[in-house]
Amino acid sequence: MAIQKERRMTVAEYLEWEERQEVKHEYIDGEIIEMTGGTFTHTRIKTNIGGLLFALLDFSDYALCNSDMRLRVSPTRYVYPDFSVVRGEASLEDDKELTLLNPIFVVEVTSPSSATRDLIDKLGYYLEVPSIQAYLIVEQDRPRAHLHTRAEDRWMLQIFDQADDVIPLPMLDCELPLAQVYRGIKVEGV
Repeated sequence: MAIQKERRMTVAEYLEWEERQEVKHEYIDGEIIEMTGGTFTHTRIKTNIGGLLFALLDFSDYALCNSDMRLRVSPTRYVYPDFSVVRGEASLEDDKELTLLNPIFVVEVTSPSSATRDLIDKLGYYLEVPSIQAYLIVEQDRPRAHLHTRAEDRWMLQIFDQADDVIPLPMLDCELPLAQVYRGIKVEGV
């Protein structure tokens, strides 16, 4: 997803302004970052992941949100992950239901313009959210997924890059086969 930086504003200004926008904007410490559309491959990977999660999750326990749901990762940082999952009752910032506060799982699919932000910046943001138990980063240009999972007082990283790899998601009571994440997509190795 291409990223374009815009002017600075306060959190209150951003939240009020964002409601009137046709495209989404992330907010990082006063900076506004426009989120533009992704490539065909990016969209297909997201669709595969969304379809898998929709089929695998028990919706009596979990709620699946797509990239329309904004997530507050700190009092001065708001982002739009590709997917987020809530267990139990969703905690929302206010009655407008525009900002989620308590996901247990987030997913980002990288693009050439977002890879650094997803792998470094957003990793730091997501690891600081107490409710998040796992952050999955799926690469667009090669079959590779980075799974960061919370393990008591530390985070663990697992890399999945083999066609027969299965990504364990015990916090969601399911697994994602890497081959299904990249199903129908021509990338070397799957």
